[in-house]
Amino acid sequence: VRLVESGGGSVQAGGSLRLSCAVSRSTYSIYCMAWFRQAPGKEREGVAAIGYDGSTSYADSVKGRFTISKDDADNTLYLQMNSLKPEDTAMYYCAASSLTFPRCRANDNWYNYWGQGTQVTVSS
Repeated sequence: VRLVESGGGSVQAGGSLRLSCAVSRSTYSIYCMAWFRQAPGKEREGVAAIGYDGSTSYADSVKGRFTISKDDADNTLYLQMNSLKPEDTAMYYCAASSLTFPRCRANDNWYNYWGQGTQVTVSS
C-alpha cells in the first residue's frame, strides 16, 4: 500500500487546514487508517483513526477540532483541522494497517504502511 500526503502548510492560530492522503488501493478494503504527528524532539503520537465502516476515534487533544474522513470512491483519507493551535505544529503522517482490530485506534504499533509526511506549522 502506497500513501502520499498533501495539504500541509503554514497557518495562524485559529486557522484551518485539510490534509489529504492518496492511497494506492481501495480504502474500503483497508480495515484501519489513521493520522499521526511528530513534533521536533517529541515522540510520534496518534491523532485520529477511521475504520473501513467509517467509525472514528480521536486523541483527546484534538477532539472537537479535527475530523478524520475518507472517500472510498476516490481512495483518499482526509484530516480536517480547525481551530489550530501552535502546539499542533508537527509533521503529519497517514498510515494504514493490514491487520484487523475490534475498534480502530491510532496506536503506533498497529500500522505497517506509512506515508512520507506533510508539515503543518501553526504560528501564534
